[in-house]
Amino acid sequence: MMNNTGLALGGGAVLGAAHIGVLKAIEEKGIEIKFITGTSIGSFVAALYAFGKEWSEINDITSELNWMDITSISLSRYSLLSNDKFGSLLVEHIGDQKIEESRIPLAIIATDASTGEKVILKKGSVAKAVMASSCIPGIFKPVVIDDKMLIDGGIVENVPINTLRKLGAQYVIGVDLNASHNYQKPENILDVLMNSFHFIMQQSAKLQTEDADFLIKPDLSSFDRTDTTQIGDLTKKGYEDTISALEKIELNKTKNWFGELLKVMKKNLGI
Repeated sequence: MMNNTGLALGGGAVLGAAHIGVLKAIEEKGIEIKFITGTSIGSFVAALYAFGKEWSEINDITSELNWMDITSISLSRYSLLSNDKFGSLLVEHIGDQKIEESRIPLAIIATDASTGEKVILKKGSVAKAVMASSCIPGIFKPVVIDDKMLIDGGIVENVPINTLRKLGAQYVIGVDLNASHNYQKPENILDVLMNSFHFIMQQSAKLQTEDADFLIKPDLSSFDRTDTTQIGDLTKKGYEDTISALEKIELNKTKNWFGELLKVMKKNLGI
């Protein structure tokens, strides 16, 4: 892989724990990430990584999380809940940082609730940007930044590959959490809203991910996207599927090298 490698982490609610396993695999393979982007839960993991947290530290932060740790009741004309606690959790672990102060160049994706346009956040409060990017419509209260009412970035770019290239990455690794997922019969209003929202993301992501140089699609079909008790298993699955995908690349490179060597030998020997 090229030295100028970037990582785009997609949204997927609790499935985002698989990103931690992806980071573990990437670190083990010695791949240095020079740029990083994130949408929704991907923005949370991306922010922690961009500010120097290794996969093991991110794993410690998320391993015992539950919905009450990151949400609170906020009945209003816009939402049922608030994700203010999500921002507070980020501040607790990296401080009240600004995006432009990150160790690894970082961009976070949100959606303008008034126009439907993509908003790329590269400056300002990391916590507010992550809250905006992960603000699922109808569930979480919109976040106002620069007079714009912002909601979940998954609506416009769930796997922020195009944004990653604009940030400067020449080789792009994308992580699509929704590529292999089975939807269960909803049991409550939260499930209905989450399923509906992710149906939209799944369709748009198919086109967005075509531009990745290397796309990681962990098979998360057996996991529930709202059950935080699965975090450990999701991390393990993300790791296993990423290692498998990386080893296939290495095997193909070896085959290609050996094939080219045979061609040269045949040519030189006149075979």
